[in-house]
Amino acid sequence: MSSDEDNAANISSNPFGIAKSSANPAKRVKLDGPSLTVVAAPDVLAENPLNQSSLVARPTDTQMLVNIPHEDMLKPIVGPENPFTEKKTLYNQNTLAGHVEELSMDETSFRQQHLTHAILGYAANPSEDPNAPAVVGSLEAGERNNFATLASIRPSKAVKRENKRKRGEVGDLEVVEGEGAYQGPWAKWEGDDDAPELPEGWDEHAMPELEPEPTTIVPNASKRRMPKVGPGNESTIFHGKSLTDYQGRTYMHPPYSVAPQLSQEAGTQECFIPKACVHTWTGHTAGVSAIRLFPQTSHLLLSGSMDNKIKLWDVYNEGNCLRTFLGHGRAVKDITFSNDGRRFLSCGFDRYIKLWDTETGQCLKNFSNGKMAHVLRFHPDQDKQNIFLAGMMDKKIIQYDIDSGEITQEYDQHLGPVNSITFVDENRRFVTTSDDKTIRAWDFDIPVVIKYIAEPYMHSMPAVTLHPNKKTFAAQSLDNQILLYNADNFRQNRKKRFAGHSVAGYACQIGFSPDGKWISSGDAEGNMVFWDWKTCRIKSKLRCHSKVVIAHEWLQHETSKVVTASWDGLIKLWD
Repeated sequence: MSSDEDNAANISSNPFGIAKSSANPAKRVKLDGPSLTVVAAPDVLAENPLNQSSLVARPTDTQMLVNIPHEDMLKPIVGPENPFTEKKTLYNQNTLAGHVEELSMDETSFRQQHLTHAILGYAANPSEDPNAPAVVGSLEAGERNNFATLASIRPSKAVKRENKRKRGEVGDLEVVEGEGAYQGPWAKWEGDDDAPELPEGWDEHAMPELEPEPTTIVPNASKRRMPKVGPGNESTIFHGKSLTDYQGRTYMHPPYSVAPQLSQEAGTQECFIPKACVHTWTGHTAGVSAIRLFPQTSHLLLSGSMDNKIKLWDVYNEGNCLRTFLGHGRAVKDITFSNDGRRFLSCGFDRYIKLWDTETGQCLKNFSNGKMAHVLRFHPDQDKQNIFLAGMMDKKIIQYDIDSGEITQEYDQHLGPVNSITFVDENRRFVTTSDDKTIRAWDFDIPVVIKYIAEPYMHSMPAVTLHPNKKTFAAQSLDNQILLYNADNFRQNRKKRFAGHSVAGYACQIGFSPDGKWISSGDAEGNMVFWDWKTCRIKSKLRCHSKVVIAHEWLQHETSKVVTASWDGLIKLWD
């Protein structure tokens, strides 16, 4: 058998040379004595015995089985050609699914055509196909507007004159009232309706009695004029049957018969972590922003909400809503009790600070400097209950005198809105935090910073709480940890930090158990997290609400009761 017949047999049995390549690896270098000879190209067969028209090769092949002519190598890429133009240069835009046309259009023309199609219902067809329609969309609308774009359509003067809004008749100068009375330049525009009529028997100037619970909005509710809010328009609603009991006592009197432990000193009993919800207060129609327990006894609960209302709740009896305070035009931001609890302050996004009587619900005074207050604090000393501090949006802490209603001092050193005010050192000093990521300590009534804490790694601390031992205060840092500072020299306690919760972006309040054994905080996921004060370890994580737990309070005379408030509008009691 000749060598040509042997090659043909090998090719028919092994056309791709796979068996040979696996046994004998490719050799592109020939040894010729001591020197090396490099082969630039593989061997090419002179004939094509299998009549193959395409080249399929492996990276390890050293022999080409097909000799493709040079003319075939220069043929165009396989695929559909552009049927709409004679130019054959855009081969790379041909796809197997169809042809991709090249179109250049400036931004102004594109927007005009897009708006014309969106508003008038037609637009010019950008295709280059001569058989394609010139307009896409509604032909009737295009013919009606002569296929003009939206920018070129101009109404005629007659149409403008017809569509122009007209005033009512001027009237007769001699007629004062009634039909045809003189209106002059004050005539109403045509189409303006008069004010909606009030329901029969409705007094415009009388303050309507609101329902204790939120009512369903009906279609005709817009005709009913809601009570005005603001300075001088405050009101209150008492939800109980009688303001006093058979002995003439109001809800301000602690219920010693139901809870005899209220007569004991707070913090003397050992505290435990709550485990279950025992009561839920419902009534707010928006998120709750702040809660405060009644001083000394905690038998009343005050809550401020984003529904512009302040509510007073019973804690130990039946857990009902006792009174609603109406007066803020926007969401309530903060509330605080005086030492005896007979008065409390509230501030809201309407830029007003209001002083209320807890028992009667009367608004005693209004304070405002045109800026919004973020935090309010009475001076803790008994002889200074006529003084309170307000941390403002305009970076200042303002000191008000309730008796005179005047601003007696301004503390202006912060570079951002003030978030918290905490009295320390037997109430001779106070500590403030701000959005400027600093902590500043002040002597009371002296507008000079005595301690300035600012580090590059510090974050904003929107909530600060003093420990029951009065020696340490805890600050909620927005990098998801709670930091401790000494209340005497204001140095950070770097040996203790509490982490494991997520509060970034929320001013979640910090709480301490009455005996100081546990430290607690809400988080952004609706949980309550409890840490051991000594070991700094998380002891419990309790699922409480569906939204962020923004505030909570420990009952001072109980061993394991905590009140939580959330942006879901609910207030819950846990035990």
